[in-house]
Amino acid sequence: MTGDRAGNAISARQIYMAYGKTEVLRGIDVSMPQGQTLALLGPSGCGKTTLLRLVAGLLSPTSGEIAIDGQMVACPSLFVPPEKRGLGMVFQDYALWPHLSVAGNVAFPLEMAGINGAERQARVKAALDRVGLSAMADRSPSALSGGQQQRVAIARAIVAEPRIVLFDEPLSNLDRELRETMVAELGALIRGLGLTAIYVTHDQSEALTLADQVAVMEAGQIAQLAAPEDLVEHPASPKVAEFLRLGAVLSLTRDTGGWSYGGHALGPMGGPEASAAEVLVTPRALRIADFGTTALSGEVMAVQYRDTAYAVTVRLNQAAPAQTVQISSDTRMRLGERIGLEIVSDRLRWFPARTQAPVH
Repeated sequence: MTGDRAGNAISARQIYMAYGKTEVLRGIDVSMPQGQTLALLGPSGCGKTTLLRLVAGLLSPTSGEIAIDGQMVACPSLFVPPEKRGLGMVFQDYALWPHLSVAGNVAFPLEMAGINGAERQARVKAALDRVGLSAMADRSPSALSGGQQQRVAIARAIVAEPRIVLFDEPLSNLDRELRETMVAELGALIRGLGLTAIYVTHDQSEALTLADQVAVMEAGQIAQLAAPEDLVEHPASPKVAEFLRLGAVLSLTRDTGGWSYGGHALGPMGGPEASAAEVLVTPRALRIADFGTTALSGEVMAVQYRDTAYAVTVRLNQAAPAQTVQISSDTRMRLGERIGLEIVSDRLRWFPARTQAPVH
């Protein structure tokens, strides 16, 4: 998605952000076409919220350029304040004013823009209709549930009809069942209004459900930028695979007889021409076999029913320290059961071996 500013809803080029000597963002390049949703995904402290706040104008970059709809809004010689960027924003903590009614909260951006009378009332009603809260216009935000308060915040973000809306972990305060419902509603709303959106989250299921493109961030940089299906099928590194919880990453060594794990020979299995490598083993890359018939074996540690099969966690006998893998089973397995594991080599994802940090 990187590219020229022309034709993009948002473009950030060579963005650096530092607090004193601490670099928070290091050389971010990302661009978004109109009408797409970009998810910024990563653990706490990776820089995703900082990047969102730079786009919003709540922070100014140490260096680099940001353009919105082809117009520069931040560079060494220019900084456009947030109220002049034409963006909507939804925060994690809702940021509702307790002394205003639901309708009053939603109307606030229109008041700031000088829109009064019948037009303001019509826009507020339309925004509340879109989030299913028109019947609660006169209530206090404190009388609403967490999910309803977040809907008010979303209505406020879209009432001025911005083309771009920024979401800063908007569902993290809700319980999982409600989050799943709200993700579906948000996706429908974003598509229905034809919005361009940036969505910050640490939850990969939200990112993979909502986004057209996902930027997995790590230590102030973008580790991988791809469509959800490409992330899952082709993670760029072991760290991306581990963060997305796609499976177990095993460190293997190779000799004339093929690959070995923990000193146990696994056979040829393809892979790179190297003496060491790492391999992503997903549940699809393993088959259950009788104990003692395969090079890889383990003990069943957990069993959970999901949809039409059982998700089974197996602790490998060959690993020290302990390493677990996930497999799928049509039948319920017993805790403590010892099983063999057959590797399906054409379903493995190979990576170069990570270099070891020197010991001081």
